[in-house]
Parts: sequence; structure tokens; C-alpha cells
Amino acid sequence: MTLEIFLQPRSVAIVGASRDPAKVGHRVFRNMIEAGFQGELYPINPNTEEILGRRCYESVVKVPGDIDLAVIVVPAKFVPDVARECGKKGVGGLVVISAGFSETGAEGLRLERELVSVCKEYGMRVLGPNCMGIINTMAKVNASFGSANPLSGNIGLI
Repeated sequence: MTLEIFLQPRSVAIVGASRDPAKVGHRVFRNMIEAGFQGELYPINPNTEEILGRRCYESVVKVPGDIDLAVIVVPAKFVPDVARECGKKGVGGLVVISAGFSETGAEGLRLERELVSVCKEYGMRVLGPNCMGIINTMAKVNASFGSANPLSGNIGLI
């Protein structure tokens, strides 16, 4: 598996998508829509039926289609279980925006190690945790919580 799963996904799930514009999960989901993402986009939130006019799913395993990339924006304590669900679904890559891992101490370090272990078990690539997300303007992917969609150009930031 290459980095293509991050840079040119055909389908993306936003786990922790929210209807609340003040939440990071809402910003990430809205950024993907506003970037003009052409693939399948799945908001994941067990507490609502739709977000920004799109059908919402209870979990990644309930999504009827394949998922190339899952962007995770839930509290750290839930991330390893979400990663397991993604592994069972056959997701290729995870972008873990959630914070609360090794930067917070022993419990956070344990959660981070568990996340890495789950990703290894299922052969998933992972970016994060505690990152801003990923943007590829050429593929119309803005899976970040940035405040605006950047213009396309000849610069890459990692």
C-alpha cells in the first residue's frame, strides 16, 4: 500500500462528524464538501441521521460501500475501538486528528500504542494522532480542520 490512500482516496468516512459548527468533526466534514471531493463521503455519528444534507451512519461497519480512508475525530479513549471497526471494514488508511495520546502521559501513551497495534494487525496506514489532517488540493481532499480551503498550487505541506 502506498500513500495514495491518503492523497487520492475514492471514499472517505469522517468518524465523529457533527452537526455543531463549533466542533472539529463538523469542520472536517464541511471542508471535504467545500473542497469539492468527488468520491463517496460518509459522515459517521450514531446520534444523528443526517449532517449537512448527507445521510449519516452509525459506524463505519454500517456503511454499504468500501472506505479507503477514515478521518477520526472522536475522544482518544474511543479511537482504538474505532480503528478496530475500520480494520474489520477493510479501511486502508486512518487520519487520527484526535488528541489525548502520548502527549498527555501514561494513559495516552497506552492508547497510542494500542492504536498502532490495531493498525499493524489490520495492515492499515495511520497519520497522527493529534494532527491537523491532510489536504491534497489536486484531488479535492481537505480532511483537515483548517479554517479555509487552500488554493491549488505547487507547494506541499506535511
